[in-house]
Amino acid sequence: MDMSQNQPRINSNGKVGPIDAAQVPRYAGAGTYARLPRLDEVGHADVAVVGVPFDTGVSYRPGARFGGNHIREASRLLRPYNPAQDTSPFANLQVADAGDLAVNPFNINEAIETIQAGALDLTEGGTRLLTLGGDHTIALPLLRAAAERAGQPVAMLHFDAHLDTWDTYFGAEYTHGTPFRRAVEEGILDTEAISHVGTRGPLYGKKDLDEDRRFGFGIVTSSDVFRQGVDEVVAKLRARIGNRPLYISVDIDVLDPAHAPGTGTPEAGGITSRELLEILRGMRGMNLIGADVVEVAPAYDHADITAVAASHVAYDLITLMGLES
Repeated sequence: MDMSQNQPRINSNGKVGPIDAAQVPRYAGAGTYARLPRLDEVGHADVAVVGVPFDTGVSYRPGARFGGNHIREASRLLRPYNPAQDTSPFANLQVADAGDLAVNPFNINEAIETIQAGALDLTEGGTRLLTLGGDHTIALPLLRAAAERAGQPVAMLHFDAHLDTWDTYFGAEYTHGTPFRRAVEEGILDTEAISHVGTRGPLYGKKDLDEDRRFGFGIVTSSDVFRQGVDEVVAKLRARIGNRPLYISVDIDVLDPAHAPGTGTPEAGGITSRELLEILRGMRGMNLIGADVVEVAPAYDHADITAVAASHVAYDLITLMGLES
């Protein structure tokens, strides 16, 4: 019998928080993100964590469709107080796990429509989304929904080893390598406030970079993070974003394979999990309206290294949504 639902979970701010690990061991009970309540338990959430088990858009190793639940399992060890930001995110915000969107694995166009509709449904009433992927194809419908809710094109920070601004791949317009080109073409990104962070590795040609700059992207490579340092990178990103509504998309392959082996397209020379978390923490006070963590592929994840990193990235993104300054 699962006793987790019988434990007192209402905190001093009236929010339903995680299951108390002193009452129910971390390895027991429901497998929601951070052992938080389900959305149907609270009715309305300030932040909903939703999974999108979809990886039909990958170009190399599949398996990210299993990423969301892999991250959830790794999140069992998360605790309610975040000392890096001196705050308790689950007390500031009602956060709940909305389960997974059921998307068609055989039809990318239909899947994109389903994700967009699901995101709009979940964000009705002001709820913000933290999405666990899934491959990076899902960022396009999530950005469509975010821009619609914001009523304007949105700023974006894109953490990734890759640009994801290809035109097509094998003639397909919608893949995990094309979402941000499509987003620029559709006018849902504020092209004065969009940046890649952590890019590296070989490209098909210099044209890839030239086209990316034409779209308006600023580029902070993994080498830039190493040579300039986190504080300088944060200052540049904040200046570019300003007070615009911000969406953050994190492809876990932004991390070096030593920190994230469980992903579909690993590239040597990435940033560390510490650097990623510190850059995210530097976004405190920004108008973060939504975020995703994608491309976690558990079949390649030794000792859950990738899932642990991803669960902490998601935790810090949720923390940011509850901080005004």
